[in-house]
Amino acid sequence: MARKVAWTETAWQDIEDAANYIAKDSPHYAASFIREARDAARSLSQLAERGRVVPEFNNINVRELFVGSYRLLYQLTAQNVYIIGFIHGARDLLALWERENRP
Repeated sequence: MARKVAWTETAWQDIEDAANYIAKDSPHYAASFIREARDAARSLSQLAERGRVVPEFNNINVRELFVGSYRLLYQLTAQNVYIIGFIHGARDLLALWERENRP
């Protein structure tokens, strides 16, 4: 069953921040990396369960895919996949979620 994939505003800001950071060294690589992340997100419409459960949350509906060093976090519902974050893997996810008051 195909699901609709939607980015939250917070996740979209995350990906823009990553692109801006990478673009300081290589605008070309930044654009390529963002295309890779968007393609990974789009693929979830057909294969949403393929990502692993985010260990910090221990909720089977919150999963992640790795795109380079970044974690593409998403939440599943029956009809939708919501991209809820795009976070560098070296960051403390729980501390970030609390500090930014993310759902």
